[in-house]
Amino acid sequence: MSDGRRTAAFLSVLLGAAGVLHLTRPAPFDSIVPPGLPGPARVYTCASGAAELVVAGLLVPPRTRRLGGLAACALLVAVFPANVQMAYDWRHARPRKRVIALARLPLQGVLIAQARHVTR
Repeated sequence: MSDGRRTAAFLSVLLGAAGVLHLTRPAPFDSIVPPGLPGPARVYTCASGAAELVVAGLLVPPRTRRLGGLAACALLVAVFPANVQMAYDWRHARPRKRVIALARLPLQGVLIAQARHVTR
């Protein structure tokens, strides 16, 4: 399996699992939706979960893999504000939670770079 295919498979599993979690256990995701967005947080949680499932599906077949990589880049950029919100909300939490929230910020950049790799 080529490096690009392995990266696409990894992202597909990651986004697919995240999508399922967004739709089946939405409360934790609702809590990190930035409060400045209009409308209920649940709408954003469900929309991002559905988008994650669609993007995961696009990453699997070779014919749509490049599009899936582009869509993954866009999706990962779009949900980054939720990671920032989590880091802000957890700034006074226990050290373990703070580390998790802060680690998600650079990790998002790594995932975006992986999605870009899939587009090549």
